[in-house]
Amino acid sequence: MIVKTQDADRFAANPPKTLRVVLVFGPDAGLVQERAEKLLKSVVPDLTDPFNVADLNESVLLSDPARLADEAAAISMMGGRRVVRVRGAGNNLTDLFEQFLDDEDRTSDTLVVVEAGDLSKGTGLRKLFESDDKAAAIACYADTARNLEDVVRDAMRAAGLSIAPDALADAVSRLGSDRGVTRRELEKLALYAQGQKSVSLEDVRAVMGDEAEARAEEASDAAGNGDFARLDLALERLWTADASVAQILRGAMGHFQRLASVRESVNRGESLETVIRRQRPPIHFLREQSFKAQVNRWSDERLADALDMLLEAEALSRTTAVPAEAVCGRTLMNIAALAKAR
Repeated sequence: MIVKTQDADRFAANPPKTLRVVLVFGPDAGLVQERAEKLLKSVVPDLTDPFNVADLNESVLLSDPARLADEAAAISMMGGRRVVRVRGAGNNLTDLFEQFLDDEDRTSDTLVVVEAGDLSKGTGLRKLFESDDKAAAIACYADTARNLEDVVRDAMRAAGLSIAPDALADAVSRLGSDRGVTRRELEKLALYAQGQKSVSLEDVRAVMGDEAEARAEEASDAAGNGDFARLDLALERLWTADASVAQILRGAMGHFQRLASVRESVNRGESLETVIRRQRPPIHFLREQSFKAQVNRWSDERLADALDMLLEAEALSRTTAVPAEAVCGRTLMNIAALAKAR
């Protein structure tokens, strides 16, 4: 049985009482662990309980295949249902679980939860669990922006906090690679904001953000829009903060490469809104209008010129005695002039 993505969290928190075997798999290891533990805790709240929890892994089962059936059939010494947790499972266990599902003891009410990594569709364990009506399979993929908004709100609400819209958008833009990492970052944010009623944008940036990175993005946007005054102020702040010239130049190259990529998609007939929406990592909503204006301002040829200027600046800053800050500042000012003279 396949559990649909939109139902996965609800299913994991309250699985059917008749469910006996479930596979939780996918590339997001943190989310795999989170959902597996939700399933397990729906039966046994304390996962350190030695009487009601059997914690196994693939190597144990490969060396002693009978262990799985023995643990599933065991009766709790203290009463109540038991769980069997199998960590790090792979396709090497397919035959074992196929036999287990065929021979499953209908009188046992033990829940077996199997945790695995990213399994290919139509093969091994995934195919077995998805096609067997006695089992369930839950896929765990990286969070979307919409899912992350709910995760952030729920985490802050649990800590007795609300979160401002701009802070929420900024937090979402910095999270999402792994649910476990996301949870740890949100715990730090909640701890930092303890004693407040609401989490602000400044709180998010203080805990999750890199202020130098944000200022480097501001400098790139200013250069891309031909805004000399804003660029001068952004550079002054960067030098005051002892920001790395290499980081600023690499950030600017990444910015103009992204502009070139979006410009190319628009040239092929795609709408700018569509191309912007699928950018990963997403463009922060506070920068979105500026970024769109730059896409419309720059041509392919001038973007290539800007990237050549940045590459030359990086080489000069590393191989000559000219002060790196001067090289970087002059290059970004020249790019701003190129934008202004469109």
